[in-house]
Amino acid sequence: MCYSIVYKSLCFNPMPKSKIDFVTDKEALKKLKLVAVAYSHVEREWFPTEDAYHAEIEVEERAKEVVEEIRKLGINVKAYPGDPYFLTNLLVDKPDLVLNLVDTLKGKDALQTSVPAALELSNIPYTGSGLEGLVLGNNRNLVKHLLISYDIPTPPFQYIRRANTSVDEQLGFPLIVKLNESGGSVGIDNKAVQETVKEAQKKVDDMLATYKAPVIVERFIDGPEITAVVYDDGVKNHVFLGQKVFRKKTDGKYYFTSIESYEDEKAYRYKLVEEPLASKVSPLVVRAFNGLANKDYAKFDIRVDEKTVTPYFTDCNPNTAFGPNKGLPFTEVLDLHGVSFQDVLISLLSKYAKNLA
Repeated sequence: MCYSIVYKSLCFNPMPKSKIDFVTDKEALKKLKLVAVAYSHVEREWFPTEDAYHAEIEVEERAKEVVEEIRKLGINVKAYPGDPYFLTNLLVDKPDLVLNLVDTLKGKDALQTSVPAALELSNIPYTGSGLEGLVLGNNRNLVKHLLISYDIPTPPFQYIRRANTSVDEQLGFPLIVKLNESGGSVGIDNKAVQETVKEAQKKVDDMLATYKAPVIVERFIDGPEITAVVYDDGVKNHVFLGQKVFRKKTDGKYYFTSIESYEDEKAYRYKLVEEPLASKVSPLVVRAFNGLANKDYAKFDIRVDEKTVTPYFTDCNPNTAFGPNKGLPFTEVLDLHGVSFQDVLISLLSKYAKNLA
C-alpha cells in the first residue's frame, strides 16, 4: 500500500562508479503477445479512514503509467482491476504474463494473497512475490520473528490485538505504534512516536478502535532512516540503498516518515549511504529478501541507531509500489544509483518471456 504520490526533489550525490547492468534478453520480449497489469479495485466504503483509502487509490493511476511504459516497448498490454471479474477476464484473454500491482482486495491487505493463489491454480505466470512472500509481508509480527531467526536486527516489539492489553514498559522508550497488517505509513501520523507508557497505551487503544486490526508497538530507533530496494534479475539480487534527509523533524523532536509526509514534496530527499555502513547493511538486506520469500523485487525500511550504528530492520514490503513515478521510494532510490524504471521493467519482463515456448 502506498500513499498518493508527489514528486520530491532529488539530492545531487556522486553517482556510483560503475554502471549497473541487469540480465536482459530483449529478443525474448517478442514472445510476449499480451501482458496483463493487475491492480487493486478500490471503493471508499472498504476503508476505515480517508487516509487508508487514499493510500490505495493511487494504484489506479500508477497502473496506467506502467501500462504506458510496457506499450513503449512495443508489447500488447492491458490493465485489469482486481474485482469479481478479474480471473474470468484473464482466462478469456489468456495473457502470457501478469504484472501484479494488487495491494488489497475488498480493502484488505491480507486478501491480496488471493491473486497469486488464483494465478498459480490457473497456471498463469506473474511477477512479484508469491503466496508465501505476501502472507509473511502482510504481517509485521511474523516478519519480525523471522528476522530474529535469521540474525537480522529488529527493534524490541510487542504484538497487541485486544483493547486494554498493557504496553510492555520493558520495550524501552520512545515507542512507535503501527498497524500489524498494513503496508506503508497508514496509521503512522506526525504524532506516532510516544515517550511515555500512558501516551503509547492511548495510541494503541485508539488505533485498535479505529482500524479494528492488531497493532505492533515497537521501540523507536533514533537515527538515520534507510530505504533498501532489491531487484532480482534471475542471476543476482541487486541492492540499492538510499538514506532519507528530512527537511525538518516530523513531530518537532524526531525524524521519521509519517503519512502526512507523502503530501509534502519537500518532506525528505535521498542521498547515497556511505561506507562502511552500506557494506554492513547490504548483506543483511539480501538475507532478509531470501528469508522472507520475496521474489523479483521488494523494499525494506531500516533505522540505524546513532550510538551503536546497528541497522534495525523495521518493515518489509514485498509488493512495494512499482511504477515509473520518481516520487515512489522504489523508483527514486533506483534513480539515485543511475538506474531507470525502464531498465528494471525490461529485465523483469524478459526474465519471464524467455521461459515462454
